[in-house]
Amino acid sequence: MSDQSVDITIIGGGIAGLWTLARLVRDGYQAVLLEADSLGCVQTGASQGIIHGGTKYALTGKLTHSAQSIGQMPQRWKACLQGQGEVDLSRVAKLSDHQYLWSNNSLASRLTGFFASKVMSSRMQHLKPADYMPPFNRQDFQGEVYQLDEPVLDIKTVLEAIRTQYADRILQLRVKTIRKNTGGKYCIEDDKGRAELCTGTLILTAGAGNETLLNTLGMDKPKMQRRPLLMPMLKASESVLPRLYAHCLGASALPKMTITSHALGKGQMVWYLGGEIAEQGVGRSDKEQIRAAKKELHKLMPWMDFSACEWSVLAIDRAEPEMPDGSRPAEPAVFTQDNIITAWPVKLAMTPLMTDKILDQLKQRGIPDNGQQINILGKPARTSELPWEKTQKWLT
Repeated sequence: MSDQSVDITIIGGGIAGLWTLARLVRDGYQAVLLEADSLGCVQTGASQGIIHGGTKYALTGKLTHSAQSIGQMPQRWKACLQGQGEVDLSRVAKLSDHQYLWSNNSLASRLTGFFASKVMSSRMQHLKPADYMPPFNRQDFQGEVYQLDEPVLDIKTVLEAIRTQYADRILQLRVKTIRKNTGGKYCIEDDKGRAELCTGTLILTAGAGNETLLNTLGMDKPKMQRRPLLMPMLKASESVLPRLYAHCLGASALPKMTITSHALGKGQMVWYLGGEIAEQGVGRSDKEQIRAAKKELHKLMPWMDFSACEWSVLAIDRAEPEMPDGSRPAEPAVFTQDNIITAWPVKLAMTPLMTDKILDQLKQRGIPDNGQQINILGKPARTSELPWEKTQKWLT
């Protein structure tokens, strides 16, 4: 690729950039996407693939702003999974049609589940013990289980489904500099100092990389914040770790633990742990976090034997626009300055809402959807392996 021109260039090949590209191409915009490494290699690949509908944000018994913002997202994703939505995800693998909430026998957990079931009753079903799935389908378990009408997706197949449809518009390029030429276009140079591409509009969807890109452009706004996680992983045979996609209810809106399961091949299953355990683990060493996760799992599931499991952890930053108190933004954030749009979806499930806002900005600014064909030459980007596939060191 050398000294070529395009109307819109998206930088960042996670779910935010890929979804944006798909929507723009569908609506007739001339757009390409640049990814420095591999698609979904950071924050998207580290997600648990959960398409939230706001239920977990209503655990205090009232509809929060977060719950209202995200409430319609599962239906939009489901339409896409059926090949009838804004992005064709008909080839995506679903890990589970449902997520589950479970509470132990503490009063606080039971009350939290009760309030959530009342507030979000249209999306939530209180299961009878006869309908409990492993590992809760045994007498040792004394809590309650709720079924949510919210899917869990194999995130690698989501990335691959979009990549294959738009492969000729998705290129691997590590941006070194971006300069504005005399014609008002942004010219992007690679890490070897070659002029690669000139564009009228930039859309930054690189997660934590947005900060570096903004600095490259000489911009100090919008400000970004990082909220770190230390995600435990454990692997064993599927006879030890059954497939599970569930949130353990505590006394607050944050689940004590969120568990998703991912097949690793040769009969091996990985449990990937988010929620309170991942947030509170920040600052611990890997071994300290593993000890804490073992202790918490034994407390939450005392009837299970995890002695045969191997363990690892993943440190990951959630990149978001800066909030005055450092809290999580309630909805996707899209900022526009000159012909530069900077965006963060905040949550995987909210990506469609983020692209709505981007398209609104393009229309307001009169960016043409001219439908012209493009033939941009360059190195195609590949889809990243997921964290448990890349992990080399597992501890007992």
